Amino acid sequence: MLTPEQVQEVLTSTEADRIERTRSTKDTDKFREAICSFSNDMPGHGKPGYLLIGLEDDGSLSPGFVATDEIQKQFASYRDDGQILPQPMLSVYKQPHPSGGEFLVVEVQPSDLPPVRHRGRIHIRVGPRKATASESDERRLLERRSAKFRTFDITPCADATLEDLDLDLFMNSYRRKAIDPEVIKENGRELVLQLAALHFYNLNRDCPTNAGCIVFGKDPLLRYPGAYVQYVKFSETDMASQVVESKQFKGNLLEMMWTLNRFIESCFTEKPVYEGGLKERILWDYPEDAMRELLVNAVLHRDYQSNSPTRFYVFPDRIEIQNAGGLYGEASPENFPLVNDYRNPVLAEVLMVMRYANRFGRGIARAQALLKHNGNPPAVFEHGTGFFKVTIFKHPER
Repeated sequence: MLTPEQVQEVLTSTEADRIERTRSTKDTDKFREAICSFSNDMPGHGKPGYLLIGLEDDGSLSPGFVATDEIQKQFASYRDDGQILPQPMLSVYKQPHPSGGEFLVVEVQPSDLPPVRHRGRIHIRVGPRKATASESDERRLLERRSAKFRTFDITPCADATLEDLDLDLFMNSYRRKAIDPEVIKENGRELVLQLAALHFYNLNRDCPTNAGCIVFGKDPLLRYPGAYVQYVKFSETDMASQVVESKQFKGNLLEMMWTLNRFIESCFTEKPVYEGGLKERILWDYPEDAMRELLVNAVLHRDYQSNSPTRFYVFPDRIEIQNAGGLYGEASPENFPLVNDYRNPVLAEVLMVMRYANRFGRGIARAQALLKHNGNPPAVFEHGTGFFKVTIFKHPER
């Protein structure tokens, strides 16, 4: 919450690059652009920006505005809906107005991974100027980010070069989904700058990042020996039983996810169940979308420095999915799964852009809901030092 002194500042300040006031609650693109620009913090204040909902330009409360819970949830959803990438750091709360009533505050922290985009465009503010970033603006944001190697995926891969990347895959499959088509049409900058703007290349070190090598590498296993999914189907309920089928899903992240997704589509069985009259429903042994969510979660959150693959083991009565790397960052045994954090935020962005994930931080909750709807028992999670495992039980009627 803002202190009384801070409230007075945001209500009356003319520091236009950190504060935006609006009476509207409907212009969702405008709001997301403001969040994007505060995340980029073009002037380099290192301080949060504030989007203030329900205020006039002079800081007075807009007539008739009510800071309802629904409006608060609307603005909070902009953090997780995948339209602003990388995921913005923001909080939304109601703030008492000195004259009575309340207004809504969207407090946006500067991103550790600029440039941040909304629908493929980089929005910035410098004083009263609101614009999409120029090439020089974008380069400044990239230079600011390069000093912060917070996670393994953003770290430079010093022994890699452009020759190690499948650049056709980047240009023809990923770039057109990550960047607004008009920006691509206007974009005359060299390829390494385009890669760097999307966190796949480090300009200071003049080499790809680990994310670049994992997502577009021609042979990722040379550097990340555990970066594949090992599928094994057993005849009985323990690993000492006969192996019925086994395969490896490997290649760069985009190739692996494509083949894994196709496999999941054909992996599970269904049957109609009669419910009386002319009604019937479809019953799955395992709901396909729940399994997809949990496999994406394992691939995303795994520790890519480990030599152990992601394991996808199928038994007659259950499926076990295990990945290297335990809970990460703010997630802990006490708050899991309510609190989520990203070991690989750039990979999270990639999976969001390619629509393998629909929202940030919702995979496990969605999987549990899908299992319940199909009639399966809830998934069971185990986690410890260096591992994360989920067990999904077959539908009792299948």
